[in-house]
This record gives sequence, C-alpha cells and structure tokens, in this order.
Amino acid sequence: MKAVSETASGIRVRRLAGRIGAELSNIKLTGGLSRQQVEEIRQALLANRVIFFRDQNDFSDVDQEAFANMLGGLVPHPTEQVRQGSAGILELDAAAGNGKADVWHTDVTFVDAYPRYSVLRAMRIPEVGGDTLWANTVAAYDDLSPQLKALAESLWAVHSNKYDYAAQHAAATPEEAAHYEKVFASQVYEAEHPVVRIHPETGEKTLVLGYFIQRFVGHNHIDSNLLFTLLQNHVIRMENIVRWNWRVGDVAIWDNQATQHYAMNDYGKENRTMRRVTIAGEVPVSVDGRYSRMLKAPLKAAE
Repeated sequence: MKAVSETASGIRVRRLAGRIGAELSNIKLTGGLSRQQVEEIRQALLANRVIFFRDQNDFSDVDQEAFANMLGGLVPHPTEQVRQGSAGILELDAAAGNGKADVWHTDVTFVDAYPRYSVLRAMRIPEVGGDTLWANTVAAYDDLSPQLKALAESLWAVHSNKYDYAAQHAAATPEEAAHYEKVFASQVYEAEHPVVRIHPETGEKTLVLGYFIQRFVGHNHIDSNLLFTLLQNHVIRMENIVRWNWRVGDVAIWDNQATQHYAMNDYGKENRTMRRVTIAGEVPVSVDGRYSRMLKAPLKAAE
C-alpha cells in the first residue's frame, strides 16, 4: 500500500503508520457528501482502521449526525444521555466527569450488537496532552502463533459495563467515580462474545478484548486474568498502534469492529471536550458460526 494515494473523487489519503491510521485531506465533511465520496471514505476506513480529518471547524452537530447516517444508522449509548437537541450525539466532557477513557477498550462491547463505527470530533483540547491511541486488533490476531490462534478462537468472554471502576481508574476524581455509578453503570448490561470474530465487511479475523471483559467462559477469575493479559498484550504492541495529537476541529472515524482505543489522561485539570456518534453494528459471529448473545439487560432494553 502506498504512503500517499488519491481516490477517484480527489480525496488524498496519507498513511500514518505501517499497520494502522491514515489522514484524509482535500475534503470537507458535511451531511451532503456524494455517495461516491462516502464510499471512498468507508473504504479508506476499512483499509486503515482509523482515519483522521484536520480543520473540520464547520462540521456542526447536524452535519455530524447527517454524515454518520450515510455510513449507517445511528445508535445512542445504552446508558449515557445524548446531547440535547440531537438524535445520538454523546458529549464527552472531562470537566463533567464523563470525558476520560484512559483504558484500552472497544466501544460498548457490553451489548451484543456493539457499534460498527464511531465518529468523534474535537470541541475543546488541552494546550498539551489529551492524545488518543488506536490499536489494530486484526493485526494483533494475525501476529499470534498458530497455537495461540487456536486458543483464542476457542474462547468466549463476558463483557459488562459493571466492573471494578476504582481498579481500572485509580486516578479518577470523585466526579468521575460518581458519574460512573449514577449514569454509566446505572443499568447493568452483560454480553457474551467470541474472542475472535469474523469482520462482517472484510471477512478478516479480529480479536474482541478490552477492559469491559469480566471473565472468560469456563475459566476462573485467576485464569481469566492471565488469558486476558496474554492476548491483550498482543493487541497493544507498539507496531499495532497509531497516536493522534488533536486540534480543535479535528474528526476521527474508527472501525470499532477492528480496533481498540485509549484516551491519554495527561492534561491535569485542563478541559477536554469531544462529541461522538456511533453507527449501529451487527451481532458478532465466531469462527465456528455462533453468534454473540445478551446475558443481562434492563427490561425495557431487552423487550
């Protein structure tokens, strides 16, 4: 794959790292892009796992939702409230206690059909710090030995939004801990996923891990932790990672089916505010054809 290429409609695609990440330029994101432009963006996304757009300062809430709808139907977060006046925009505001995601994760894997893509734009950025890192979970699977691939393909894991928050976020503020208890984990969800799923668009095998995992099916807590560490360490190898230094007006889109991400919490008391929409995904399928399933959901959500 070339370091720099151009699509038929003139979008410039510049790869940022050997295994993941590309910056797209010569395009302004709006809700009125042509079908060809949207498809070219999708193909760049599938090839590079996460793509970035600089200086999209005119990209409004309305544009963000309209553009995301061209990639697929919007799906709101199961427990967080959407921004007033929007259909699916989640405001991630560090000052409000819900803007820090300083652990490796794939979005919302505690439901069965977790989001396909996420579209994130930067509203307020610290003067220094606040970068986000993404890891390629397809490359992580590909790097496994044949024996570890066979092990991973045999494993299923339980994911939940109810976990040991203090252990995962040792430096959390009281406001962040309160937001987790009162909002994020106010309703408990659990889903069971294969550790290796088939990507529904590319047919590739990709690892489904991240910090929402609570245990591996059929394994005790100690063995689950060891298995998680073994496989997760392959995901977050430096070769699989790209890091983005944000500016106000930047937009990132990632394939939530083939990545994990981590938001750096290194900006102290400065504010960092982002707005995110997510595109509905499909229920994962394992290598042997079995589907993920919900284990626990609020009654209204389950109906």
